[in-house]
Amino acid sequence: MEKRCALFSMAPLFLFLCLPFAFAGHDYGQALSKSILFFEAQRSGYLPHDQRVTWRANSGLNDGKTSGVDLVGGYYDAGDNVKFGLPMAFTITMMSWSIIEYGKQMAASGELGHAMAAVKWGTDYLIKAHPEPYVLYGEVGDGNSDHYCWQRPEDMTTDRRAYRIDPSNPGSDLAGETAAAMAAASIVFRRSNPAYANELLAHAHQLFDFADKYRGKYDSSITVAQKYYRSISGYNDELLWAAAWLYHATNNQYYLSYLGNNGDSMGGTGWSMTEFGWDVKYAGVQTLVAKFLMQGKAGHYAPVFERYQQKAEYFMCSCLGKGARNVQKTPGGLIFRQRWNNLQFVSSASFLATVYSDYLASSGRSMKCASGNVAPSELLSFAKSQVDYILGDNPRATSYMVGYGNNYPRQVHHRASSIVSIKVDPTFVSCRGGYATWYSKKASDPNVLTGAIVGGPDAYDNFADERDNYEQTEPATYNNAPIVGILARLNGGHGGYNQLLPVVIPAPNQQKPAPQPKITPAPASTSVPVSIEQKVTTSWIAKGKTYYRYSTIVSNKSAKTLTDLKLTISKLYGPIWGLNKSGDSYAFPSWLNTLPAGKSLEFVYIHSASAADISVSSYTLA
Repeated sequence: MEKRCALFSMAPLFLFLCLPFAFAGHDYGQALSKSILFFEAQRSGYLPHDQRVTWRANSGLNDGKTSGVDLVGGYYDAGDNVKFGLPMAFTITMMSWSIIEYGKQMAASGELGHAMAAVKWGTDYLIKAHPEPYVLYGEVGDGNSDHYCWQRPEDMTTDRRAYRIDPSNPGSDLAGETAAAMAAASIVFRRSNPAYANELLAHAHQLFDFADKYRGKYDSSITVAQKYYRSISGYNDELLWAAAWLYHATNNQYYLSYLGNNGDSMGGTGWSMTEFGWDVKYAGVQTLVAKFLMQGKAGHYAPVFERYQQKAEYFMCSCLGKGARNVQKTPGGLIFRQRWNNLQFVSSASFLATVYSDYLASSGRSMKCASGNVAPSELLSFAKSQVDYILGDNPRATSYMVGYGNNYPRQVHHRASSIVSIKVDPTFVSCRGGYATWYSKKASDPNVLTGAIVGGPDAYDNFADERDNYEQTEPATYNNAPIVGILARLNGGHGGYNQLLPVVIPAPNQQKPAPQPKITPAPASTSVPVSIEQKVTTSWIAKGKTYYRYSTIVSNKSAKTLTDLKLTISKLYGPIWGLNKSGDSYAFPSWLNTLPAGKSLEFVYIHSASAADISVSSYTLA
């Protein structure tokens, strides 16, 4: 649970002292697995049959009942039992972004299914929390009564009141971040669960409209959040963030125009940032918009998007210590923003550096900082150095990921892990009794909170492994979500992926294979009745722009006749021949009613971009 210092306060510049560390390499695959497992320990609600953190049980089963709404599920944010909407939504956005960029690497290590399950646990709850277009529930429980008690989630006796925003009590930051989470997650599920992806997008559109139309800070409406998750940055960053993710998910020009028309007035092109996290999204917006620019999507907004990119690179340079104003670092080289849960800023900044490194590499360019040019590899090396520090390459040789390595925090500030599992001892733990019996116990937690990234060391690399040292020993979901992507990238390598091409997330495989040499994920099964193959047949240059002709072959792989075929086509920017437009879908051309077994249909289209996204939305086999 978070308390906040003043935003944009600039710490003095500390010189980075290169200490003569000598550490063995890290097992990023193991760290990736553990970092995702942590989310299962944070689950609220009815736990599924495949729950792997077995010391947890069902909890919060009446959440929302007094408000007449089902709010069972979702995540506890940190070491407490409150469900805070703003950091939960940011967690889902960042976990989704991790999968969007590095899902192929996760699939290769067998962790993609677990990562997608972690996202869906959050989005299932966010859907419940948005029962009407202009109503969003943003908190269940309150921090004051919760902090008075030290109880397992399974024993909670605290007030579980639900708090909401609506047109009379707006919250543009909360609604905007939730829209961003829904939009980003829709990309994750676009291929494996298109109906669910469409449901998420419908919520995202409504929430963005709600956030933009009824403007206000959410903590002015949900005042119980002020002490823990105050929105100090306001809501302009979340409106831009939501627009960026909705554009990424839909390619709808409305959202591109929103970014272009509002970039200057809402601070997207104005704020020079040195932090990124659940409250302050500007650096994330700037990084995403820079991606759109490098993809060639900016159109006549290119001058505005270039200003976004300049601010994104300002952030990157400051992290590297090569900018006009650099972030503070500890003597051991760790980014230091604040004493309370500092590692949230480390993981978030390192994620932006990782993806921006790959964007630059994919576009074949470098970055210019105040102290000179920076190659993409230097950004990735910086991110790796921060992750390695977290995993144990630091002056204390302490891993700040619980359960990783030999020397990690044993007295985590976390109610569930610090109290014996209800499955081991079902004796009720009372509100104050938990403090007397468990909180004050100077012993290791009875349950290992595997994968949790705690708050971390102070400005001088010092750390005290004590349960009451909540500033350093409390974990949080938003510490882990960004590092999942970095660990997947470090474990799986680049793999030759072009980070500027359309996202293709492979089918998840829940079973983690035995360690083997990395191989490319196998293509989809040939038992699928309809296959789609695309290829470029020619290209040419006109007025300085390269155009491509794409041939698409749709084949009936079944033993029956195919009728009533409907295709969904997105990211199409030019003319198409050989199909009929039917509402939002494409169907057989007028001269063709059926496709016999084993036969194929070809259609073509021309545009100046990567191949369109084409999928089968429905069909009949007769």
